[in-house]
Amino acid sequence: MSEAVHQTPTPNPGSGEMFDQIAGRYDLLNRLMSMGIDQSWRRKTVAAMELPTDALVLDLATGTADLALMIARLHPDAKVVGSDPSARMLEVGNEKVERSGLGGRVALEVGDAQELPYDDDTFDGCCIAFGIRNVPDRSAALREMARVTRPTGRVAILELGEPSVGWLSPIARFHVRKVIPRLGGMLSGSREYKYLQESIAAFPPADEFARQMSTSGLDVLDVKPLTFGACTLFVAQPKEALS
Repeated sequence: MSEAVHQTPTPNPGSGEMFDQIAGRYDLLNRLMSMGIDQSWRRKTVAAMELPTDALVLDLATGTADLALMIARLHPDAKVVGSDPSARMLEVGNEKVERSGLGGRVALEVGDAQELPYDDDTFDGCCIAFGIRNVPDRSAALREMARVTRPTGRVAILELGEPSVGWLSPIARFHVRKVIPRLGGMLSGSREYKYLQESIAAFPPADEFARQMSTSGLDVLDVKPLTFGACTLFVAQPKEALS
């Protein structure tokens, strides 16, 4: 009888375990795999929230705090709460916050987007970059974003997808399907980046996800494909704002 082959399963990304394993190289991998474009996408996300002076902002799936820090730098009077299920990613993020000198305005904490510990109408803006596809119950997370965001605030969701816009989209799709998993595997020594490609392919088309946002308490204001559709920026407000 042949021996059974036991493979260690890839941890559930929603639990934060998977990202604990790659936290140390996460920022480098993001820059290399997106060719640096990810920072431009984040700036568009910050702009889309149209934050007021003295804004209080929630950054979900904050990871190593790239977006949270960008918000604080672009809005010198804002305060940002960054939440993420991965304790190790937050350790790296807190090191960056300390080096930046923004510790007085950026606070990071372990949290679950599906069940937020904040009161209704707490934040002037809410955002999540490259994280919503990893949430097991996306509708629950969307409802929570609508609940904790003030009626006049905006919710900005930045998410990766399979490129489908423009004549260069086949090249971009090849990059997502083939280059990203191999590059990630070589640099991190893990199988997590195979999951990355699979999760991108499995994420619903933009119009379908926008409908899910709408049925979860958000009024979708704009859906912007970025870089041949490799990334999409969804902008919304809580529905009560228009009632």
